[in-house]
Amino acid sequence: MRDLNYQLKQLCHRNRDGSYATQARRMHHLMLIANQLYALGYHKMQARSLKPKHVEALVKYWLHQDLAIGTIKNRMAILRWWAEKVNKQNVVARSNDFYGIPDRQFVTNDSKAREVTAQQLDRISDPHVRMSLELQQAFGLRREEAIKFSPDFADRGDHIVLKSTWTKGGKERTVPVRGDEQRAVLDRAHRLACKGALIPAVRNYVQQLRVYERQTANAGLSKLHGLRHAYAQTRYEELTSWKSPAAGGPVAKVLSPGQKVLDRHARRTISLELGHIREQITSVYLGR
Repeated sequence: MRDLNYQLKQLCHRNRDGSYATQARRMHHLMLIANQLYALGYHKMQARSLKPKHVEALVKYWLHQDLAIGTIKNRMAILRWWAEKVNKQNVVARSNDFYGIPDRQFVTNDSKAREVTAQQLDRISDPHVRMSLELQQAFGLRREEAIKFSPDFADRGDHIVLKSTWTKGGKERTVPVRGDEQRAVLDRAHRLACKGALIPAVRNYVQQLRVYERQTANAGLSKLHGLRHAYAQTRYEELTSWKSPAAGGPVAKVLSPGQKVLDRHARRTISLELGHIREQITSVYLGR
């Protein structure tokens, strides 16, 4: 293991801020950042040798990768955590504007919905990863929720229950089982996981996350958060009988008073099913 990877791992072990899931994500991203710095030519870095030039090189690399703005901002937060823990807070500028990182565009009527086809699933050799993708698509789950998913616990017949330890924000929630297709996905999950989760006994969550990332990348699958967008848009049409603005449906200002009542109800329902507190966040998925 390279010095920087080792020292960042030790830094994480000494500073256990946040939930176990937060710690695991931080460790994963720091290892990724260390590998990227090595690839960018910084071969003899130590944890305490972080400098502005390293931050600028990383941001330039990320922007050229065409990553989602939210992803870049999350990585910047992790860089600031690293800098703080080695008492080099001034190495990373306080504002992302300094690096030319644009603001997130939260409300848009351009659809970001994605689907994973049967042919694409066939490219995934790990059955647990394939099953997690099926659950993401069928129930609009986040990646972590789908990896940690235990069908024996979650399946309650007409709905599934997601444990607080699986979810972002640590809040348990339910998602309805609405049809035969979702039921078939759950039945396959039961056969694969039996009484356990969609993580093989020989791996922990972080190890399975790495398998997931490697397998999906090798299969040419990206922007899989779009599966949640597709779920939200499908649910909106079910609940209102018309398409959401992002899927080509009418925008809010042309809805009748009765339609606006249905629109608000659908958005509140979808927000809860996706695990969001604020109804306004549905504009990211549905448009406005």
